[in-house]
Amino acid sequence: MTNGNGRSVDVVTIGESMVLLQPMNEGPLAYAPLFTRSIAGAESNVAIGLSRLGLKVRWISRLGTDPFGDLILSTLAGEGIDVGLAERDGAFPTAVYFKEFKGYGDPNVYYYRRGSAASKLTADHVQAEWFEGAGHLHVTGITPALGDGTADAVRAAMKEARKQGLTVSFDPNLRRKLWSEELARETLLSLIPLCDVFMPGLEEAEFLVGEMTEEGYGAHFLALGAKAVVLKLGEEGSIGFTPMAAYRANPRKVKHVVDTVGAGDAFAAGFLSSWLTRDPEGEDAERLQHALNRANLMGALATQYKGDWEGLPKLAEVERLLSGGRETTR
Repeated sequence: MTNGNGRSVDVVTIGESMVLLQPMNEGPLAYAPLFTRSIAGAESNVAIGLSRLGLKVRWISRLGTDPFGDLILSTLAGEGIDVGLAERDGAFPTAVYFKEFKGYGDPNVYYYRRGSAASKLTADHVQAEWFEGAGHLHVTGITPALGDGTADAVRAAMKEARKQGLTVSFDPNLRRKLWSEELARETLLSLIPLCDVFMPGLEEAEFLVGEMTEEGYGAHFLALGAKAVVLKLGEEGSIGFTPMAAYRANPRKVKHVVDTVGAGDAFAAGFLSSWLTRDPEGEDAERLQHALNRANLMGALATQYKGDWEGLPKLAEVERLLSGGRETTR
């Protein structure tokens, strides 16, 4: 089955997904008697967001041959995502992580992902068939930090995708606890020339190249090879740059923040769902405006519920909210 554009898949995304366990009540994790379970991972969060916004998505990863791996595959398949090329490895487990809510601020997060099946990803695992029939690849800077061979795997995937004519987006999604700052900076900078859309947050941009103006960051990352730079500004909204245009999108106001984890992934899904489906030959400023406004809305919505993706909206709801409409509930 192909889409109207002749492709069977709009977006391929590659990265680790984990089982997420959260206490049913707020308080210290050590005293929580009951937990709910879900799944989470930056790339699978983006995949779900894109699928709900009407795009066809293929998710690639490695999982253990355990019940947690079964849960991840069934959940993503239930969201309409193609998981047929995900690999199972009985020698290594599926990763797990916990969130701890104490009633104030963002949750504490505890990862148990060292030695996971996904951390064993290497360039030798990258297959041409991952990208067949697809138009775009989305990767993050988390995967390169997971294991000895994962950075080479991401680099190989980006090169293979470009070889097959796909465009590529790259969210650095910096995780300082996973690797040294020197290695993180060197690796992330080396991947920018392989992407078409680079999507850093303001703090990530400063980490990579030092303090600059927003316009300075845009010009610098464009000079490194990106065709579009999307700078996430948190409560200040976002700003996008191409060689031909720049656009600043105002933030969506949020009255009560519940959990910011996953907001950047929702932002990425919002941006890509618009950017990839609008005429690439059209005006850059108009294309940026539509994509950034949708991205800001998606990011804001993601902060208002627990969980990384459960509250992500469908396309009709996004369009209604952007047009100022209200939902009829009774």
